[in-house]
Amino acid sequence: MLDLIIVGAGPMGITVGIEAQKAGLSYLIIDKGALVNSIYHFPTNMTFFSTSEKLEIGGVPFISHGDKPTRSEALEYFRRVIERWKLSISNYEAVTEIKRHTDHFEIKSAKTSYTSKSVVIATGFYGLPNLMDVKGEDSKKVKHYYDEAHPYLGKKVAVVGAANSACDVALELYHKGVDVTMIIRGTAISDRVKYWIRPNILNRIAEGSIMAYFESQVLEIRENELLIATPSGEKVIENDFLLAMTGYLPDYSLLEQAGIQFQDDAFRTPIYKESTHETNVRGLYLAGVVCGGRKTNKYFIENSKDHAEKIIGHLKGES
Repeated sequence: MLDLIIVGAGPMGITVGIEAQKAGLSYLIIDKGALVNSIYHFPTNMTFFSTSEKLEIGGVPFISHGDKPTRSEALEYFRRVIERWKLSISNYEAVTEIKRHTDHFEIKSAKTSYTSKSVVIATGFYGLPNLMDVKGEDSKKVKHYYDEAHPYLGKKVAVVGAANSACDVALELYHKGVDVTMIIRGTAISDRVKYWIRPNILNRIAEGSIMAYFESQVLEIRENELLIATPSGEKVIENDFLLAMTGYLPDYSLLEQAGIQFQDDAFRTPIYKESTHETNVRGLYLAGVVCGGRKTNKYFIENSKDHAEKIIGHLKGES
């Protein structure tokens, strides 16, 4: 029996693993995808908002070419962290069930099952897209994750959303010569858009380089067009691809199955003790972005590092 199973091999899962190793606990980190799977699925040319220093974990220096590291630099960094600490990780192994017994947990995966005294869920939120729930959303022309502009050259592309991801995608496509249209539910670009991106996207919209439909939404996705609702009525526009940058959700099915309760709020915030990060299920903890529920901008790497220390401290009886 292990002391600890950590579900999620993102930066927070890795940080918890490092703290467990430092404390002399037996542990295993399990992830359904690649190492730091969320970062791996970020856009190919993405640059982080944070500096490399703020992203450092485990005492391993993060040196990047610029103040703000790129996706490729981050992937290389976290590979070095794993090598430095020689962490115990099993990738491409989806956890399907977490069951509490009297004195231990049984954790079932797609491959096998484990027993552990405690469990930490650090699954983030990037694994499940926030669907639009419209006809045609299952079409191959619809993407909920953006990689790079190359596949869309010479095509008419609609970008749904008005936050950082949508604006980043729309601008990159525009600068590569793609015909871009933005479909935005609200009345304006989000106030949370990064300060160095905001003027650029506003100027491109104002000059007509990027067409934007505000107070609008997609009603139906068709083979070569979209049906959208606008303030002036329904409209059909030509379309080859739709990039739905509508956000992502925590894996609520796993949290619910494990017996975790939620606050009665709009964000479906899971219940846990902030001093220890233990949930209502004894021995079951939450770490990282998943703690915020649907409020996915509440926690990020630099303000979540202490989660690992609180959890391992509680397991060691220090709190």
